Amino acid sequence: MENPFIVTGKIKPEYFCDRVAETDRMLRCIQTGGENLVLISPRRLGKTGLIYHCFDHPDVKVQVATIFVDILRTSSVQELTYLLGRAVFKALGSRSQRMMKNIIDTLRSLRGSFGYDPVLNTPTFDIKLGDITNPTYTLEEIFACLEQSDQRCIVAIDEFQQIVNYQDKKVEALLRTHVQHSANANFIFAGSERHIMGEMFLDHARPFYQSATIMTLDPISRDKYGEFVDYHFKSNHLKVTAEAIDTVYDTFQGNTYYMQKAFREAFATASVDVECGKSHVEKIIDDMMNESAHRYSETLAMLTLPQKELLYAIVEDGRASRITSSQFIRGHHLRSASSVQAAIRKLMEYGIVTVERNEYFVEDQLLYRWLLKEG
Repeated sequence: MENPFIVTGKIKPEYFCDRVAETDRMLRCIQTGGENLVLISPRRLGKTGLIYHCFDHPDVKVQVATIFVDILRTSSVQELTYLLGRAVFKALGSRSQRMMKNIIDTLRSLRGSFGYDPVLNTPTFDIKLGDITNPTYTLEEIFACLEQSDQRCIVAIDEFQQIVNYQDKKVEALLRTHVQHSANANFIFAGSERHIMGEMFLDHARPFYQSATIMTLDPISRDKYGEFVDYHFKSNHLKVTAEAIDTVYDTFQGNTYYMQKAFREAFATASVDVECGKSHVEKIIDDMMNESAHRYSETLAMLTLPQKELLYAIVEDGRASRITSSQFIRGHHLRSASSVQAAIRKLMEYGIVTVERNEYFVEDQLLYRWLLKEG
């Protein structure tokens, strides 16, 4: 039988859990045009899946050209330009011979770098990163391709906050200028670093200030996710207890990826004769922690002692506030306020700790549980 708990790749509509209101909101943005959208969500809560879910909607496929690019692992405007150019070529070039010719003619800075498929008798995007010698100019050409598309374009840029780490600090203003002048394209800026995304779009001194509607993604409700799990177990003549569902939900605080991973394993190992109970899912959660133990140990190994001490202090509190106060420092036997300030900067830079409403916490719930266990 097909496992309904999907953890990677696109999700079939019948296996997509809830997100009805969020889907409707994003579809209105995509279908009506005229506005850009900021989608802010913790990692592994389903923002990428939601974007693909909307892009795969039958009406969207007919009405607009959809383009998706993930820039999490980029470190320069050159890499951003390369990935965006490849995504635009793939999405628009496949629509018609005329569009492909327009793209190649418009990307003048790369014209000599395109490959050729003798079987399909069409050009191919064989461009290498090193071919992007003038990313500012090539980026301008890519936006020109969007303007010349025979259909309105929706461009989703995932992990958009990554651009603040580029050495070229003008890229934010450069992108804002291109986006502002795009008449034939709207944009979805998705990001998982909430404090950075908030600064980018809510700080009046930043280029993207108030340039898009902000939409936040919260965990799927316990009731909705419980109904989803119960339905798919019952549909396949399997049983799962409410206690098992609550255990997984509470352990991962509604984190979609980890809950799906746990129930994917529970579904795969379930039997029609034995219901999936609390002890079953607890064993699965322990196995998940053990599988990640080596990676987590390596993460800890790269930290200095003050960083580790602060990390365990935050884990002990669950959510820690006023971490430079004398009360917090004395209570957790830390060194000094300056030491804590230096340590938290690195922990946030590494993506281990995040901050929300002046509270610091470990957002990766599996890592948090592992640290609790190890501590």
